[in-house]
Amino acid sequence: MTTVVVEVSRVIPATDSVLNSANTLTIPLTFFDLPWLRFNPVKRVYFYKLTESTREHFHSFIIPKLKLSLSLVLRSYLPLSGRITWNPNDPKPSIIVSPNDSVSLTVAESEADFSFLSSYGQRPVTELQTLVPELTFSDDSASVCSLQITLFPNHGFSIGVAAHHAVFDGKTAMMFIKAWAHLCKQLQENIVNSLPENLTPSLDRSFLNGLTGLNEKMVEVVTSTKGRSLRPLPAKELGDDDVLSTLVLSRDDVERLRERVKRESMSQDIHLSTFVIAYAYMWTCLVKARGGNMDRYVTFLFMGDFRERLDPQLPATYFGNCVFPAGCFKRKAAEFGGEGGFVTAVEIISELVKGLSSRKIETIVDEFLAIFSSKGESTQFGAVAGSTRSGVYESDFGWGRPVKSDVISIEGEKISMGERRDESGGVEIGVCLKKTEMDIVLALFNDGLQK
Repeated sequence: MTTVVVEVSRVIPATDSVLNSANTLTIPLTFFDLPWLRFNPVKRVYFYKLTESTREHFHSFIIPKLKLSLSLVLRSYLPLSGRITWNPNDPKPSIIVSPNDSVSLTVAESEADFSFLSSYGQRPVTELQTLVPELTFSDDSASVCSLQITLFPNHGFSIGVAAHHAVFDGKTAMMFIKAWAHLCKQLQENIVNSLPENLTPSLDRSFLNGLTGLNEKMVEVVTSTKGRSLRPLPAKELGDDDVLSTLVLSRDDVERLRERVKRESMSQDIHLSTFVIAYAYMWTCLVKARGGNMDRYVTFLFMGDFRERLDPQLPATYFGNCVFPAGCFKRKAAEFGGEGGFVTAVEIISELVKGLSSRKIETIVDEFLAIFSSKGESTQFGAVAGSTRSGVYESDFGWGRPVKSDVISIEGEKISMGERRDESGGVEIGVCLKKTEMDIVLALFNDGLQK
């Protein structure tokens, strides 16, 4: 695939932001943010169908609208234009935003098959990666967000987002994309460019001021192996045989799986949400596909949104990370690879979800320590990005909703999850594996739905 970079520009927040003078905004990272400090960027791509626009119209009309609305939305999402810095005298890193800081925006054109890349089938991850930019890192500084708009002439365009997980979680990331889309659509309709309350982020972190001891403990965890460096840990090298596929559970599929659990489980009190059903089913498929010694240890986990679980609660629009880990550590693969593995997984995830409400935030350091420890002791380590209520297809910039969206920063047993584009109650599950492994997973996934 040939992708040609047309332009790389810097988009500065609109001049009526709070940084229109010589002041600097400093936002210290919290114990919710710090565990993600050395993680590789989260990368997502949105595909938009656009067949009626010429190349000239795209570059002279659509790109300027996207740039202007990005500048406008950055007034409210100022941290995205800053950098994470860790000065020698500071106990922990902070997000620093100075006047004239900006977000990098790459404009490119691609000769690739738009329909193929935006499909649900197996696609080379290396091709999708060309649609998303990189972040810049050094030992004491890291960029927060970078964007890329890629035109597929006469077919459509994509928006690729690379984001630093230590700055915001999935909920905040989706809120930003929806806010950007909202303002862009308003520009075309000649409406006053303002954000509704549900898309206006709250940057106030005073709610967490009484928990500074957790910050100190989390810094110790983060620096215990690689010191104070902000460089991410080495990423896995992906080759041409690594493919991304989107597996689909329809609303009827979810309901049939839910009924199977009701018939086969001995438990009388199971949380049977769509998320629980989908994650449990996908996890058992991955364990069965790996095969091998079923006495081996496996671990899987997810992150629960804690905004409403704190006392006092954080605003629903809190900007940053506010997720608490819930995991099943070092269980034998046989528990999930056998005939009753799906029901077992549902029961475990159900208890983890129900237990989130009673978790004490003071235990968050121990929870992350357990995760980091288990990762080296298990043969399979599963995790999920996203949720079944993220609203990923609600980001209409004025040219229609996305025809597809993919998280491409997943691999192995790490999956992505989101709601179906055109059906309420369904689920889209992103998986990235070697092609030979993917074929096995797809066969198990589809066969299991026939039972």
